[in-house]
Amino acid sequence: MVKAMRNHSVVSEFILLGLSADPQIQALLFVLFLVIYLLTLMGNLMLLLVIRVDSHLHIPMYFFLGQLSFLDLCHSSVTVPKLLENLLSEKKTISVEGCMAQVFFVFATGGTESCLLTVMAYDRYVAISSPLLYGQVMNRQRCMGLVWGSWGLAFLDALINILVALNLDFCEAQNIHHFSCELPSLYPLSCSDVTASFTALLCSSFLHFFGNFLLIFFSYVRILSTILAINSTTGRSKAFSTCFSHVIVVCFFYGSGLLRYLMPTSSSSLEAVFSVQYSVVTPMLNPLIYSLKNKEVKAGVRRMLRKCFQYFQ
Repeated sequence: MVKAMRNHSVVSEFILLGLSADPQIQALLFVLFLVIYLLTLMGNLMLLLVIRVDSHLHIPMYFFLGQLSFLDLCHSSVTVPKLLENLLSEKKTISVEGCMAQVFFVFATGGTESCLLTVMAYDRYVAISSPLLYGQVMNRQRCMGLVWGSWGLAFLDALINILVALNLDFCEAQNIHHFSCELPSLYPLSCSDVTASFTALLCSSFLHFFGNFLLIFFSYVRILSTILAINSTTGRSKAFSTCFSHVIVVCFFYGSGLLRYLMPTSSSSLEAVFSVQYSVVTPMLNPLIYSLKNKEVKAGVRRMLRKCFQYFQ
């Protein structure tokens, strides 16, 4: 289980201490997170299905929303199944390789979502500022290019971070005071210099996530100036409503994600709250936010359910 390497005893697995050591609390947390995960699967799969089958939703805005739902499924599935397993298991271990794989996919899916939220802000800007040219500017080829570009940039960012992190040595300390593997939680366990990995993490956080946030911010500055120039109160209200859901999702994602990765590592309960927020709760809330605040999506769900009832009658 432990092998000698570079005069250090390097562990081959970690112990995820999770959110609580109390068996009764663990049982309650298992039920809670299982319900949240099932709701995440159901909500995002339903949104994907509605967007797929309803021809009224075959426009760029809902194409990107479908991609966001797929990403939420992926992002949640990277951490929640292992969390549920550990809540029921006495041996709460994960191999070093499995831990690094989890770090990579958390970065990749989270980074892609960051890029996609930026793309969705740009989509709203084009729709509001140039409605007559919207279909021409946001054609299928450009939409596909923006989505593939988001995946590509995020996977490159994740690859750089994980390649640097693979040079870390881990000594006798095995306990991760967290429910999943994330780079900030691994630094206290390393018996080698973490400067290179921490610098890569800090640079990617600022360039990738903060850079995307700035693009979203400037997009909404332009959107706001365009909306305020609209003379009709009804027109302004309609334009605001098309952006409202996206703004809420951006606030949830960046509010919890950036705080988790930029705050000092202290194994505090606050870290766990931020991690649960962006990796477990936010993927469940996104389809609810878009369904409850979007008339077209609600109408699409009703049409789909009506067809289902007619089919089984």
